Amino acid sequence: MQSDNPLIVQSDRTLLLDIHAPLSQDCRNALIPFAELISSPEHLHTYALTPLSLWNAASAGFTSGQAIEVLKKYSRYDLPQSVVVWIQETADRFGKLRLVPGPVRKSDTGINEEFLYLVSTSPYVYKEISCNPIAKKLLNPTNYSTEGIPENAAELTEDEKKYCFLLNLTDRGTVKQNLLKIGWPVKDDVPLGQGAPLEFQLREKTGSGKNFQIRKYQEEAAKALLGNGGAGTGFGTIVLPCGAGKTIVGMEVMSLLQTETLIITTNISAVHQWIEELLDKTSLQKDQIAEYTGENKTILPVTVATYQILTWRPDKDGPYPHFSLFRQRKWGLIIYDEVHMLPAPVFRVVAELQAVRRLGLTATLVREDGCEGYVFSLVGPKRYDVPWKELEHSGWIASAQCIEVRLNLPEDQEIEYAVANQRSKHKIASVNPLKEEVTLQLVKKFKDDKILVIGQYLDQLNALAKLLEAPIITGKTPNAERDKIYSDFRNSTIRLLVVSKVANFAIDLPDASMAIQVSGTFGSRQEEAQRLGRILRPKERTSRFFTLITKNTVEEDFGSNRQKFLAEQGYSYRIIRYNDESSFDELEEKARLE
Repeated sequence: MQSDNPLIVQSDRTLLLDIHAPLSQDCRNALIPFAELISSPEHLHTYALTPLSLWNAASAGFTSGQAIEVLKKYSRYDLPQSVVVWIQETADRFGKLRLVPGPVRKSDTGINEEFLYLVSTSPYVYKEISCNPIAKKLLNPTNYSTEGIPENAAELTEDEKKYCFLLNLTDRGTVKQNLLKIGWPVKDDVPLGQGAPLEFQLREKTGSGKNFQIRKYQEEAAKALLGNGGAGTGFGTIVLPCGAGKTIVGMEVMSLLQTETLIITTNISAVHQWIEELLDKTSLQKDQIAEYTGENKTILPVTVATYQILTWRPDKDGPYPHFSLFRQRKWGLIIYDEVHMLPAPVFRVVAELQAVRRLGLTATLVREDGCEGYVFSLVGPKRYDVPWKELEHSGWIASAQCIEVRLNLPEDQEIEYAVANQRSKHKIASVNPLKEEVTLQLVKKFKDDKILVIGQYLDQLNALAKLLEAPIITGKTPNAERDKIYSDFRNSTIRLLVVSKVANFAIDLPDASMAIQVSGTFGSRQEEAQRLGRILRPKERTSRFFTLITKNTVEEDFGSNRQKFLAEQGYSYRIIRYNDESSFDELEEKARLE
């Protein structure tokens, strides 16, 4: 036992980090490559070892032996032997299966068909996969042959040549996806194709005349994705907080690759922001960048599209006509902005597009449908991650104060709430009319803040916009009007804006310093991350994130799940029980002192 050490390793594969211990900071940095942060409240931070966390680490070259050495070095007590064995067996699964180039054969119709080999060094793994009904549909056990294989193909061991499957090139992503489901991650060592060249530079001064320089962590993130340029590199996911400049990382990757690029993001406003950023911070010209949306379907060397247009189809069971965009040009890079939002139909295309360099950008890999593994296998493993609080301490994102305001439900709605079904209970609690009064009080008290009022229910938001005499943006707002309102907010023509969930993603409102969340989706941690991110651009004042919750209702339960994300990132969460306007006096006084 080493009582000064900061880490307690438990047999359920959770890790408790005592942040007051002398080596806690060093330990936290050492855990980042292979453990997932679960929560980070005031005193004990909890991490978990998961198969995905270990496989993400292994894909970046971090071995099971290194992980065990980290735990031994910082652990207060002896490591549970079961945890050591589990780490070795789980992490060492990565690399037991490799994809390598296969032969090119001419079909009966005279068309060249490309194949890959899935190889293993283990007869046991080979046998398990041979017997699996999912794998058998796409994999054919075969004898290895060098006939038709490119000269630059990967070297195989004698065992790999014995334990070998043949598959169609077009099934590359689907095979990786299906094998991950049965606990076998695939190391993809098939070289990526080269896209059409595109020469441009990042500016030293932006179009508006400001100095522009890539931050160290942004440069590190881009290099982590590209690696040495060899097989197994050039694809993956970068996890950075909202406000940390994920768009800049994307541009840095583009600059290093110098190739034609397809960028896919969440909505038309985000498309316009990407285009504005590219024109402002690179030497690319307007005639080199295109918008591919419901309003404008142009394709140029850099094309920015929305997920919505790609997943649109004229009838429910028909094909997706805009998937052809992926094949219109010889793309050398595809950037999936807000990759945690990747829709299921796009996963289908990503499964096919495995020969293209691909970058996923996100603030959180949390998916409420539990499909983080799809991002791992199809877009690529996590290559870089920085804790939110680390960037806050460095001044790259704003400090934030998170406050939950608990309100009573009006007496005349209590019976209605009591007899309602679960979904109706959520809406009754969410649109509590007292929230309008409290929102107005907060807006009046914090006069120096630029405020976003965020919610889910349109009737509630329209009533708030009228009460506050503020513009409103919802899914029905025309894109031209939407862009103008965002612009007015950025240049301080307005200081107050009401927004629906359309503003959750990929919207840059750098001066927003306060958010009031009046209603939200059913306990979505992903949504909480994005909404908090709206107010985290660097600024001198502390940002404030208010969430209005109706006491003793289902909204409290859903709210606790959303709070979990904030605790995971190390944010303290203060609760105010609202009685009247004086409930906020202490906060108002602190704001005056800033």
